[in-house]
Amino acid sequence: MAVLLVCSSVSKSFGSDPLFENVSFAINDGDRLGLVGPNGSGKSTLLKILAGQMDPDTGESSVRKGVRLSYVPQDAAFESGLTAIQVLEEALDGEHMEDDEKQARVSSTLGKAGFPSGSVDAASLSGGWKKRLAIARAVVMAPDILLLDEPTNHLDFEGILWLEKMLASAPFASIVVSHDRYFLENVVNQMAELNRIYPEGIYRSEGNYSRFLEKKDEYLVAHAKRQDALETKVKREVEWLRRGAKARTTKSKARIDEAGRLIGELGGMNERSRSSTTRIDFTSSDRQTKKLIETKGISKTLGGRALFRDLNLKLSPGMRLGLLGLNGSGKTTLLRLLNGEITPDSGEIDKAENLQVVYFDQLRQQVDPEETLRRALCPHGDSVIFQGRTVHVAGWARRFLFKQEQLEQPIGRLSGGEKARVLIARLMLQPADVLLMDEPTNDLDIPTLEVLEDSLSDFPGALVLVTHDRFMLDRVSNIVLALDGEGGSEFYADYWQWEQARLTRRPSKAERDAAKATAAAPVTPAKKRLSYKESREFEQMEASILMAEENLERWKTAIQAPDVVVDARRLQEAYDKLQGAQIEVDALYARWAELEAKNG
Repeated sequence: MAVLLVCSSVSKSFGSDPLFENVSFAINDGDRLGLVGPNGSGKSTLLKILAGQMDPDTGESSVRKGVRLSYVPQDAAFESGLTAIQVLEEALDGEHMEDDEKQARVSSTLGKAGFPSGSVDAASLSGGWKKRLAIARAVVMAPDILLLDEPTNHLDFEGILWLEKMLASAPFASIVVSHDRYFLENVVNQMAELNRIYPEGIYRSEGNYSRFLEKKDEYLVAHAKRQDALETKVKREVEWLRRGAKARTTKSKARIDEAGRLIGELGGMNERSRSSTTRIDFTSSDRQTKKLIETKGISKTLGGRALFRDLNLKLSPGMRLGLLGLNGSGKTTLLRLLNGEITPDSGEIDKAENLQVVYFDQLRQQVDPEETLRRALCPHGDSVIFQGRTVHVAGWARRFLFKQEQLEQPIGRLSGGEKARVLIARLMLQPADVLLMDEPTNDLDIPTLEVLEDSLSDFPGALVLVTHDRFMLDRVSNIVLALDGEGGSEFYADYWQWEQARLTRRPSKAERDAAKATAAAPVTPAKKRLSYKESREFEQMEASILMAEENLERWKTAIQAPDVVVDARRLQEAYDKLQGAQIEVDALYARWAELEAKNG
């Protein structure tokens, strides 16, 4: 395989704190590398260095001559007034291609990204659609390497599944910084962790995320054995030195030098081995009331569209409800109703007397960006009261992995993950009967996510969780409520039951027509006619789509067969076939849009 990119002995520091040192690796054709690491380890910075947007302090990153590289940052921004089509057309400025070829590529890319219209104002899009457009802008350039920084942030489930399918079948190599564990499991074929616990600053392994965890565990076990052996050897050498070793002979001098080297090596190993994790523990009010919140036939309409109708829901202690649905389906609206910020159009919401509700806001609006970290963590005085104990602000900050010198830093200068930890710290000080968590996982690293999951699972009150992190949703929730955004709602046992129902439900004719319109909407009339071969393909396209959809239906039926459901191996095989059939249908619709663009 051809080498596309080489990162050689790259180091980067901010002030006196090094992010990473002497990091080296290469990306080959066909590599799909997932990059993880603790908050503050420098993943986003490393991606910017690879993209040529930032210079390293030492070392270099080089791309093979002729290799195209595209980069998608965490937060996408677009000029006001530009349409989605214009955004992609601007990305192709300077490319040597005919207008009709450019239009066909733009149309095809927007169609595959699922845009209902290419004329929509890019700056007015929601966060999820801005992310899709940013990815489409990078992909339309036909890169050899695609760099993605937290691409699943702001995407809904449909968006994440679209991105998974696109990357898994893409002809280009990719490097993905992500904390979405299921996404990494489904997409990457290699994993790397950027972390100072490793002597080279980075650890890389073949395979997906679960394989990486196995290999990392093997490495850490071997590392611990090496550290134990080194400690024994250093202890023996120190005892020899204390006995008054004479440095008169060459052999003695060599042993003293070796003892010094071993002590230095052990010191470096101990320093790298020190790691901390956030300690999260929400405070419960220990209320014994069986019914905390009950909704009776509530309905809510926004912008003339019914989000949900006649919704009945009862929250009791120990209930951990996950909310599912596309962006705009009403999940945040339902949280705000439960929090008392807005009222339903009809129906009632009954709450237990003196109910204490704690709400995590996905927009982080509860934190003033001008406020110092000290005041954000400790609003009154220099200490907080946590679960009946007084904790000094410096100790409280350490619990959430903040250094003392950060206490006077404005909140606005913190990273997304650090801001999330500040908000969690504030919420932990409030006794709660009900926790309302709206996208708490954005920007958090995997170790912090695992601690948060443990805390939410152990919380004795009621929890309502909105998250696109399927791993957390699957691990924490004991029931899920799916909102379709058109007034409908349905309860499921878990995420996977909802996913299977979504895959096996036959789309209506209106939905199939909408799918075709979605693919075809961005098309601009092209100047060049179809070739003879393309004309034949275009004539047969409807029949091909019909056959592909029939095949898709067969696998949807097969996955529900009683003898398949009880056989794990056959169920997995049927699921894989179903996914492949869905990809084929999507590809045919995209090709149809491309041929229509050329046909004019």
